Amino acid sequence: MTIKVVDVYSGSPRSYATDPNAQGVIVKATQGTGYVNPFCDTDYQVAKNAGKLLGVYHYAGGGDPVEEAKYFLANVKNYIGEAILGLDWESGQNASWGNTNWCRTFVDYVHSQTGVYPIIYVQFSAVWQVANCSNSCGLWGAGYPTYANSWAVPAFLSSYKFAPWSNLTGWQYTGNTMDRSEFYLDADGWHKLAKGDGTVQPTTQPQPQQDKKAAAESTSAGTTWRDSLGVTWHAENGKFTVGSGYVLHLRWGATPASSVIAVLYGGSVVKYDAWARTNGFVYLRQPRANGQYGYVACRDARTNEAYGSFE
Repeated sequence: MTIKVVDVYSGSPRSYATDPNAQGVIVKATQGTGYVNPFCDTDYQVAKNAGKLLGVYHYAGGGDPVEEAKYFLANVKNYIGEAILGLDWESGQNASWGNTNWCRTFVDYVHSQTGVYPIIYVQFSAVWQVANCSNSCGLWGAGYPTYANSWAVPAFLSSYKFAPWSNLTGWQYTGNTMDRSEFYLDADGWHKLAKGDGTVQPTTQPQPQQDKKAAAESTSAGTTWRDSLGVTWHAENGKFTVGSGYVLHLRWGATPASSVIAVLYGGSVVKYDAWARTNGFVYLRQPRANGQYGYVACRDARTNEAYGSFE
């Protein structure tokens, strides 16, 4: 499942926060250590009353990252646990643009105070500046194949690179008039990302209990083993690259019904440590943070059609 999202700031028409096409609304809250969006709570409350999924973000001014984090938290304290937290990393009005440690310091402080890691918004060409946050934070990438004033999601360009992340939490695909995004999780995943974990680093979408149990019981007794669902897995380390024209789902379990972590477009790379034939597909197992795993169907088990290449 994917979620359409609009992000709003003081200059946005107030109607954007209740746009019927968007299931989620992310509101600019603060910038630097001296600016609070005067319409933040107005937009937040109308979005909440409209039943939207909620988020708030801080625009980095490039000053002391800890002081900016403190300023952000002081102004969004009533939203914590309900709204996804975000850090907007852009070149404009940012004295530390190019500093590869700024965002890491900011998100670590936020996590130390809340148990929540913010997602990071950044243009695809600057992902390298926030790469050291990839083991903790979701990535909200910005790249515009078109500036069309439309909710129709365009094709994801192969030029948009986001390594070392293996998947995106969200993609802002147009910035014309209204900033529109597509997020690759469901409502449950959104709420869990907002709540954080309190003790350990969250991945893009916290793992549902059923899949977490299966992952925990899928311990290897050699090069081949059977998990708690009766699926036989074969150990193999490799890289799978999604083929051009394919759109695949990375999930929390090796079933078509498991929750989606991310949507993988052509050119996306998944590092895997095992494979299995189940539910009509060949699935690959992707090791993730905190002993968790993601799963992607790489081949039709009946026709043997591969959805990409292997190495």
